[in-house]
Amino acid sequence: MKSITTKLLFAGTLISLPFLAAAIETLPNQEIQQARSLVKSFGSDLKQVLKTAMQTEGPLKALEVCNLQAKPIADKNSSVSPWNIGRTSLRVRNENNIADEWETSVLQQFEKRKKAGEDLKNMEYSEIIKSGDKSVYRYMKPIPTAGLCLTCHGTKLSNDVHDKVKALYPEDKAIGFNVGDIRGAFTLIKTLNVE
Repeated sequence: MKSITTKLLFAGTLISLPFLAAAIETLPNQEIQQARSLVKSFGSDLKQVLKTAMQTEGPLKALEVCNLQAKPIADKNSSVSPWNIGRTSLRVRNENNIADEWETSVLQQFEKRKKAGEDLKNMEYSEIIKSGDKSVYRYMKPIPTAGLCLTCHGTKLSNDVHDKVKALYPEDKAIGFNVGDIRGAFTLIKTLNVE
């Protein structure tokens, strides 16, 4: 599967340590499976809450629900695993989700891969990196923009939705998307116990 890249980085330099390589060799498949499962669970939980709010009380309620429930839903999914899970984007709505340098680089890669014709459903990226004195496994999967997303993230928002977005997120940059655009990505991180 060409969409998965795994590397080991130390101080920005790719190196190969036999004792570490042997320990890590079995990690990527196991880690990727865990990450995929968490993304599916988190995405499904969040989508269900938003869809229900949208259908029962409309987009203004869905915006409130997203504002109040996205983090607790992410925390709930993180609590059942050793992963921290969240969302980020090159154009964030919530300032708490601003991409770090690594995430920005991956999001830019995703855009290039999409432009080259790669299917977003199969796109993902993972990498083992050194963070301080620890090795961490990082994983990202893009979030495609679907039709329902356009109500709050599209190019033409209703006045009431626009006003609600600005009230909840004064620095919002997450509008102007079209169906099929990369809205953002799920981002996961896990500390590894590799000696």
